[in-house]
This record gives sequence, C-alpha cells and structure tokens, in this order.
Amino acid sequence: MSKFISPSLLAADFGNLQSACEMINASEAQWLHIDVMDGVFVPNISFGFPVLEAVKKHCRKPLDVHLMIVEPEKYIERFVKAGADILTVHLETLKNPISTLRQIKDMGVKAGLTINPDIPVQSLRSLVSEADMVLLMSVFAGYGGQKFIEETYTRIEELKAIIADENPDCLIEIDGGVNIENAPLIFAAGVDVLVAGNSVFHSPDPIETIHKLLN
Repeated sequence: MSKFISPSLLAADFGNLQSACEMINASEAQWLHIDVMDGVFVPNISFGFPVLEAVKKHCRKPLDVHLMIVEPEKYIERFVKAGADILTVHLETLKNPISTLRQIKDMGVKAGLTINPDIPVQSLRSLVSEADMVLLMSVFAGYGGQKFIEETYTRIEELKAIIADENPDCLIEIDGGVNIENAPLIFAAGVDVLVAGNSVFHSPDPIETIHKLLN
C-alpha cells in the first residue's frame, strides 16, 4: 500500500502562498491539495485559474486539484493547462461520469472521483474501473476545519471491497478532519492518500507535522 500526504492549501496563509509552496517543496509531502469551490455546489468560494497558475510556478510537487463545482466538464481543459496533475470531480455534479473521467485522462492527467458522506459508496461500483483515485470525503465538502466523521471507516471498508473487484490499482484518498491522532488509523484502514489542512498549516512546525503524519 502506498502512503501519500497531500496538504490542503485551503488552510495556508493566502497572503503568502509562495512561502506555503516552498514549505511543501522542502517537506516529505508528495502532493499539494487544491480545493476549488464555486459557491454553487458548496457554500464557499476559493481558488480559480490565476491562483492555480501561480502555485504551479512555485510548487515542485504534483497538484492534486479537487473540483467542488457544478458542470466541471466545462473547465477540465483549463484546469489541466493551469497546472493540475490530478483532477478530482464530484459524482453529484456529473451528468455522464464515465465520459468526464475519460475526458480528464485524455488530457494526460490522473482522474479522481469523489463523493460526500451522504452519498452511498455503492454508487461508485460501476465507475471505479475508470478512475485512478476515489476521494471519500470524511466531512461535507465546503469548509476546512471540520471534525472527521467516524462512519468513514465503514465506508473505506466498503470502497476497498469494490476496488478489489473492479480496479485494484485505484487509490483511495480521504479529505476532512485528518490529524496526527487519526492518520495512523486511516492509513491502517487501507487508505493511500491523506489530505490534511489545518493540522499541517496551523501547526508550529508544518514540515515536522507532515513527517509525523507519514510515519
């Protein structure tokens, strides 16, 4: 099983994103997670193309871009050109999930599929074969700093069984409420990628916190 940490830029100091990128470069984090929110699918607005392009100039790690937007298929090409290396879309927003996942992969980047905690994991069964990664939200998408939903462990087990049947190479990512205390348990449950925001960027020593999350 692989172990990745993808710190969420949503928790960084927006006044000094270059410094945040330099910290990520110096750390053991393998990816940088970027949450894109449109104020429609989720009740919050975050980054757009100019910020993503600026971050790409300074961050040497792959950009793990999570689209929390309606009609994401309209913007896939622009997000890839702006610097996304992994592009994850919400099942709830898709009219044709398989077509959208193939559209992402045709752009030469990895395709992720995500669901909120109230969407049944079984809804992914026919789609996992087309995804490079499934992101299970362990909080409801829209805001950082929420508490990890404990039911997520059951959902991880359910997803692992589907992936074993449909696409063993598919990674599992968890986003929401990840911290030093629960990271070992989440990895032990079979998750490959942990997204961590406040626990990294609000810690006294983010580089050391990333090391602890991984180890």
